[in-house]
Amino acid sequence: APATAASSHAIDSTQLEHDMQTLPWPKFKAVVEAVPKLRASVDAYGPFGWQYVEKNYRSHGWKKNIDRLDDEQRQQLAQLVQRAKHGK
Repeated sequence: APATAASSHAIDSTQLEHDMQTLPWPKFKAVVEAVPKLRASVDAYGPFGWQYVEKNYRSHGWKKNIDRLDDEQRQQLAQLVQRAKHGK
């Protein structure tokens, strides 16, 4: 399906990282918790992982983590971020 391939390439991880970082913390946290691979990357640091992320999520580089997601997961992340941004 060429349409899905095109739409997934339209998701730029740098843009996605920026969009995530502009979310208020509760929405950012909800987005990360909804994507198992991103959540695992924070959970890996134990109880201090989330505290660190809360203080630093606007400056922390998320692009590497986003790049590790497959197209479907990245698509899901983009939709979650858009919903969070527009208050849905």
